[in-house]
Amino acid sequence: MFVAMNRFKVKAGQEEAFEAVWKGRDSRLDEMKGFKTFHLLKGAADEDEGITLYASHTVWESREDFLAWTRSEQFREAHRNAGSNKDLYAGPPRFEGFEAVTGA
Repeated sequence: MFVAMNRFKVKAGQEEAFEAVWKGRDSRLDEMKGFKTFHLLKGAADEDEGITLYASHTVWESREDFLAWTRSEQFREAHRNAGSNKDLYAGPPRFEGFEAVTGA
């Protein structure tokens, strides 16, 4: 199992707009071999930094399946308009990938 996460620092006051972008996009993840599940997670607000932390979280059968997604037409289409929402973010997303060590 491979877990792929992108962490986002969303500017305070832009949370609804950020969530609307994610709820409205067609990721086509379900078309990909090895895709298991997707979640968009909302963390705590950091008033000192003026941000709210979010993480996109996908689970794949393998790292190879995830990498195939990143090279796919579905990936290009799902991320086509990503640059048009830069004003929602306090910096670029941070990718984190994890191989399962244990699990059910």
